[in-house]
Amino acid sequence: MKKYIVLIFLVILFGFTFAFRKPLYNLYRTYFIKENKDVTLTATNEYTREYDFNYVKLIDDFSPNSYQDLLNIYYTVLNSGEDEFSFYCPKEYTECISDVDSLANNQRTLSTINNFVHPFNSFKHLETSYDDYGKVTLKIDHIYSDSDIKLIEAKVKEIKNEIWQDNMTEEDKIKAAHNYIINNSKYDSDRSDNNIVKYKSDTAYGTLLEGYSLCGGYTDAMELFLEDMHLKNYKISSENHVWNAVYLNGNWFHLDLTWDDPITTDGSDILEYNFFLITTSELDALEAEQHNYDKNVYSELAV
Repeated sequence: MKKYIVLIFLVILFGFTFAFRKPLYNLYRTYFIKENKDVTLTATNEYTREYDFNYVKLIDDFSPNSYQDLLNIYYTVLNSGEDEFSFYCPKEYTECISDVDSLANNQRTLSTINNFVHPFNSFKHLETSYDDYGKVTLKIDHIYSDSDIKLIEAKVKEIKNEIWQDNMTEEDKIKAAHNYIINNSKYDSDRSDNNIVKYKSDTAYGTLLEGYSLCGGYTDAMELFLEDMHLKNYKISSENHVWNAVYLNGNWFHLDLTWDDPITTDGSDILEYNFFLITTSELDALEAEQHNYDKNVYSELAV
């Protein structure tokens, strides 16, 4: 009889524990595990940018109070080059986990944040996880491997020594890089039109080391030269296209190498300057479909 009573008690205890496992676990974490919620981000790499944009800004407070704070956290973490980072949603921000979930599943917004990060710190895959205790963890898989970066940087250095002179203005240097990239790469039509992947043409590796580009490759390659010049810049994207934006001589300009390297019917190479350091009003007058971007996001380029 006693064994029977003990068995019933154990079954009830197990059922209670299973049914209330989450709140019990949260109580355990609250009173028995001392988690440090004062999160700081100290690790950065040589590709970390030190400037803000209208859309996202660098922060040192990782206790969010709004959706904009979450955007800034994601940007700051991606900008640092970290592979993994955790922060906590405060109890006062009751919609925090809901907003994190919304952001984590919005690939368009995540890709937009990626546009403001140095190419070598940008992500290929970004995983967001969270628990009932409010802990949010970001795991980042970067586009460029360490070996790719090493080869690309060596190539950029070689190109700079070839095309840049000490007496050149910043605009001259941008033009020289623009010309070199276009003259030494072709648009990867096989990949864009037929999904035949032979080259890493969507990255600077394909553009600079293999000689084949998609718009992402042209843009990343140009961005590396702009970064070397310490010019504030970012990638700007529309629904189906991406190009560069650069801050030069007190103004923001568009710079689109893809469209300055047009595909010709006879296969001949052409170098154009229609999309070289132009204003938004000039861009809108030239082409309004592929370059139809969100001016609220990339508001530095407002007419």
